[in-house]
Amino acid sequence: MIGLEGSFSVVDTHTAGHPTRVILSGIPALDGSSVLERREDFRRRFDSLRGALLHEPRGHAAMVGLVPVPSAVADYGAFFISSYVYLDMCGHGTIGYAKTLAATGAVRPGIDSFTLETPAGVIVVGLSWSPDGRLAYVRLRNVPSYVGIEGLEVTSTETGAVRADLAYGGMWYAFVNADALGLDIVPDNVSTLLRVGYALKRAISKAVEANPLFAGVVAPSVMFYKDTAPGEAVHFLVLESNKFDRSPCGTGTSARLALLDRRGMLGPDGTYTARNILGVPFIARIAERSSDAIVAEIEGSAHLVAFSTIVLETGDPLAGGFLCK
Repeated sequence: MIGLEGSFSVVDTHTAGHPTRVILSGIPALDGSSVLERREDFRRRFDSLRGALLHEPRGHAAMVGLVPVPSAVADYGAFFISSYVYLDMCGHGTIGYAKTLAATGAVRPGIDSFTLETPAGVIVVGLSWSPDGRLAYVRLRNVPSYVGIEGLEVTSTETGAVRADLAYGGMWYAFVNADALGLDIVPDNVSTLLRVGYALKRAISKAVEANPLFAGVVAPSVMFYKDTAPGEAVHFLVLESNKFDRSPCGTGTSARLALLDRRGMLGPDGTYTARNILGVPFIARIAERSSDAIVAEIEGSAHLVAFSTIVLETGDPLAGGFLCK
């Protein structure tokens, strides 16, 4: 019998190619009366588990984790952890969590929706079931999305002068037209997109660091987009020098929907289709509108990858994980 430092029951899914690892057991009890407070307690006391569960050799740079916690204000509560930062909201992760709840029997046909408390606020998760009882699609009604800065001008060594629009959809994003930089959003161009996008992310972060709008939040990631038709585009989100979002990004799609609505660029039905670099779509619609924000509804699907137990063995020199850039 091997000695264990810990074991964790997990369900892995992917949403349009991007992974979500739901950690069902093994996380110590967390203090706090809200999901945000419990996340901050995890950050203070158990941040080492983030690397152990998400980084190599048990994960990789793009892995995203979801930690379910109790909620006093919603049906479920959860916070999101990633290889580099803590996320206030994660659209693809929420869709992956819904798939996990369906796979474990926590939700089943006849249950059409549930509420989820996240660090960014409470969202509504709609469920669409196939005739054979599988969860076919998820429609998440996100926290309010709004435009922050339009036409921010920055300069990077990779691009020269660039204009970016910054918008919020649960996280902050800087939108850059890939065509304006002569960049193709295709799988064979990922290394170039990462290099250029990360240089832009650093320039944008420096440009907004004194702006109170971005105080205490994760720096905006760079979302390259290529409009392919009215109300349709390809997305490529650069998160770090070695990390991109494989999905079209649910919170990023929400933020771009707010930008398009501000400019009157949505079609008559108000629908926006965002595809990832692999051609898999998220469908976005405006569910609510106020004077300065919208509430986006994002539709997508997740697929099961694995049910497993992650083990941290005593004496493993890499039990804490490693992350190479």
